[in-house]
Amino acid sequence: MFTGLIEQVGEVESVRQTDAGRELRIRAPFKDLAAGESIAVNGACLTVREFGPGWFDAAAVVTTLERTTIGEWKSGTRVNLERSLRATDRLGGHIVQGHVDCVGVVASRDLAGDAVLIDLSLPASIEPLFVLHGSIAVDGVSLTVNELKPGGLQLALIDYTLRHTTLGDLRVASRVHVEADVIAKHLRRLLEPYLRETSAVNSMTDFSLEH
Repeated sequence: MFTGLIEQVGEVESVRQTDAGRELRIRAPFKDLAAGESIAVNGACLTVREFGPGWFDAAAVVTTLERTTIGEWKSGTRVNLERSLRATDRLGGHIVQGHVDCVGVVASRDLAGDAVLIDLSLPASIEPLFVLHGSIAVDGVSLTVNELKPGGLQLALIDYTLRHTTLGDLRVASRVHVEADVIAKHLRRLLEPYLRETSAVNSMTDFSLEH
């Protein structure tokens, strides 16, 4: 589990295809890594396979590649890094699982005073999981929904976030990892039977009125 507070910005040093999947060597200044630990890389939870001074290796399997942008990464790609949460840590962001729900696309980037406003286009299926001023993880960064918009939402990025994460690099058409709040996902799952029942009743009512 993670919090969405980025510890370091790393850089992909090399990419190769192995039996473990698409294997990445990432440059990062961590000094006390352990084989098998989890690191959120742009919000995707990956397992440390090997490590050394200033680097670690992790691999993405086919299911991860299908729902992320990792297949597009190459040498020089900058990535947000966060190590897993310890029980004694402060939960400064929100609960982030490192399970990417979809890839969003930057529709616009505008300057508004001391903030950068990013409009993000999202698949219709995930839109109901977001609420105004609720939490969202974008490339692993814990952010607040600034505004809900048709087809997506708006984010307001402050100076600290722009300087200490890769979000300062975002431009129109940039593709980003999006993870919805896990609480919203569980609530939606629990409510699905009742929503289906309500929809069925409404459909029957509409049919009766028409005939």
